[in-house]
Amino acid sequence: MTPEVLGMILIAAMLFAIFIGFPISFTLIFLGVFFGYLGFGKLVFYLMTFNFSASMLEQTLAAIPLFTFMGILMEKANLMERLFTSVQMALSKTKGSLFVAVLFVSTIFGAATGIVGASVTILGIMSAKTMNRAKYDVRLAAGSITAGGTLGILIPPSIMLVVMGPILNVPVTDLFAAAIMPGLMLAVLYTGYTLIRCHLNPSLGPVVPEELRPTSMKHVWIEFFKGLVPPVLLVGSSLGSILFGLATPTEGAAMGAVGAIILTLAYRKLTLQSFKDSLLKTLEITTLIMVLVAASNFFGSVFSRLGTPTMVTEWLMMLDLPPTILLLMIMAFIFLLAWPLEWVPIVLIIIPIILPLIEQLGFNLTWFGILVAVNLQTAWLSPPVALSAYFLKGVAPDWDLSDIYKGMMQFMVIQVVGLFLIIMFPQIVLWLPNYLYGN
Repeated sequence: MTPEVLGMILIAAMLFAIFIGFPISFTLIFLGVFFGYLGFGKLVFYLMTFNFSASMLEQTLAAIPLFTFMGILMEKANLMERLFTSVQMALSKTKGSLFVAVLFVSTIFGAATGIVGASVTILGIMSAKTMNRAKYDVRLAAGSITAGGTLGILIPPSIMLVVMGPILNVPVTDLFAAAIMPGLMLAVLYTGYTLIRCHLNPSLGPVVPEELRPTSMKHVWIEFFKGLVPPVLLVGSSLGSILFGLATPTEGAAMGAVGAIILTLAYRKLTLQSFKDSLLKTLEITTLIMVLVAASNFFGSVFSRLGTPTMVTEWLMMLDLPPTILLLMIMAFIFLLAWPLEWVPIVLIIIPIILPLIEQLGFNLTWFGILVAVNLQTAWLSPPVALSAYFLKGVAPDWDLSDIYKGMMQFMVIQVVGLFLIIMFPQIVLWLPNYLYGN
């Protein structure tokens, strides 16, 4: 049996083991050692040592625990609830004002938290009951909450982009700059869709009842700025220092973490217990990601050493299909894999496998990375898995799961439209990094 065929069996065994429920990290390590030993003997143990050491010494990945810690503390400051309340009060005479409030808040805090489950849960807690009282359409409400919650994995500083940078061998700063315009574009598309639907059918998002409207707009605007200015200043200073070259991603993340501590102290939301809980949650998330990074780097090295990626690339190039058709095939493949898998194994395992083909086709890797990010964001809203639906169902139990799914599907279509816009107009992604850093 040739090494290339052995690599194909390795991939099949990996997918089978993951789909039936084996832990991903240990599956990758075990299969890598077993098939690597079959393919090229004792060299596999040196390869494993080298890859684990290189992964743990990758300086850029040190930003992961710092950004995670910043996001967790920002949740505890309760600024999201304050901002949501003030936006909906300021727009109380506008049809669909609660939809606008949810999407505005999710865009701001998507940059601060970056954790989809947490974002959807918090958005659901603070808006579902208000939407029910205002007699908003459940499907459109569920769609706006879940779609808004997924913005966190795209809008920088995104943990997914931090992980993706070393995989693609693209500076994380480039990915951060490239993700800003697509993230804002999707937020505008969501908001425009809800406002158009409410304009055509006011019963979907009626104006806030008279008894729930504010008596003093001065108080509303004070609350708005108290909720808006702190997170914008925190994220803006952290992200801005990275984008303009004043700090590395790790240094910028450290600034954000310190700023989050100061912010929660200023709002008197930081206790010894909450600080301890935040540290433990950060440790849990970081450990999960870092072990996966090391295991998948080792697995990918074994797979590459067997020569299978080169064989697959040559075979696909022999089909003589247009590059755009091959790109669409890759996007469809990633989209399907994102139903049962989260973004971590896809970015760490699948992307390195198809990377030689992408390089052979001559696509810009920064642009491709953002395409993958938007694609994975879309998969959070696509049945049959769609984890966002279960996060929302947990905090809005009176909403029927079928209505949540139907609402998410509307916004999934908008995301697919956004994905095609990025494919057709690459400058949506590339303009800002080119402007900041040149070609």
